Amino acid sequence: MPSLLLFSDVHTDHAAAHALVEKAADVDVVVGAGDFCAMGRGLAATIDILRTIETPTVVVPGNAEPLEKLRAACADWPAARVLHGSGSTVQGIPFFGIGGGIPVTPFGAWSWDFTEEEARTLLQDCPSDAVLVSHSPPQGVVDISSRGEHLGSQAVRETIEAKDLPLCVCGHIHGSWGKTQVLSDTPVHNAGPAGTVWDLDTVSGTPQ
Repeated sequence: MPSLLLFSDVHTDHAAAHALVEKAADVDVVVGAGDFCAMGRGLAATIDILRTIETPTVVVPGNAEPLEKLRAACADWPAARVLHGSGSTVQGIPFFGIGGGIPVTPFGAWSWDFTEEEARTLLQDCPSDAVLVSHSPPQGVVDISSRGEHLGSQAVRETIEAKDLPLCVCGHIHGSWGKTQVLSDTPVHNAGPAGTVWDLDTVSGTPQ
């Protein structure tokens, strides 16, 4: 069974990035669900560590880094594919990615955000059998903030409910890091920077 290393929200934590590099050698695919830097700063230094990963890797931008800057930072990372409103098959596994903060965050100009309607358009081509990599979690699922608020995306939720997805990997809401819930038979995992090894044939992963 294929094994994935799932992570998100490294936020320039270089120690966490180095630890993920070590864990990546033991899995089939690495999945990074966004926010590699902090408020738009420190992206290159973090990716410089992660790009030593040789395992095939799928990443999406978070709200801390826009798509074009992530693509530029990953240009010298041969193993990585950057997805946003797009898909790719990696090691025989179909993936579809969407980045950014959904819905629009209150953080201001530095945050790369989308409305729910924009997200619905970006998600419309997601295949029914794909692993969905979304920086933002679905509304009501692994989306509880440290203040107890549900901050997930309705568009992401609708996509999961409409399709028979094997897994949704997300991040963004730090208060739900490491948590897994099931929505319409699809396990949804808010990964966090520590990383989780996930066997695709199961409904729960193993925190590392």
